[in-house]
Amino acid sequence: MTVEQITDRIKIYKQLGLKLFTTSSFQTHSTVLLHILSKTDNSIPVYFIHTGYHFPETLSYRDEIARLFGLNLVNVYSATAKINQRDANNRLLFASDPDLCCHLNKVVPLEPILAQYDVWINGVRADQGEVRKNFKVEEKARLGTIRFHPMLDWTSKMIYDYLREHKIPHHPLEDKGYFSIGCEPCTRKWDLNNMDGRNGRWFGLKKTECGLNTELVEK
Repeated sequence: MTVEQITDRIKIYKQLGLKLFTTSSFQTHSTVLLHILSKTDNSIPVYFIHTGYHFPETLSYRDEIARLFGLNLVNVYSATAKINQRDANNRLLFASDPDLCCHLNKVVPLEPILAQYDVWINGVRADQGEVRKNFKVEEKARLGTIRFHPMLDWTSKMIYDYLREHKIPHHPLEDKGYFSIGCEPCTRKWDLNNMDGRNGRWFGLKKTECGLNTELVEK
């Protein structure tokens, strides 16, 4: 979709009286959608799922982009305290059961938000993995919410060109060799010989999604 098409679709949703929100991990590529939304309607809530495991640089970048774009930023936290996120051997779940860790810290906190809104503007791209390439521009999410994927057909080059044109600052960890940035315990620097796209996000875990794009899609 072009920027104009994205803007027009959002206006149509609002004319229909639908309530919209978006989520963002505040990586550099995420800021393109946030910039488009800020120019269309900066009152749309931008939910940041604060797992408690983010890099300090991600939190600083989040605040910088929110201020620069004038975003309606809302932080969301897990209701399960970290001390209770342990397995039977007292190991933290990110080390022993990363799927459950993501479920508790990302999926569960978002469920009540889905119940409040009609449209979830989601920035997934088809070139980011097997799960995502099978999405349509509109999908049904849990609790009757529509998932709107305006960036689905965007490529890395399109993202880069937009960032450069609008002089959007990049995530500071990119300069240190991080390409796909998630929670600190599971993220590793980019290795050209051993990684593709998002593998640095869950290094060594044979994992490509956190559950937001699998558990919260209506089957």
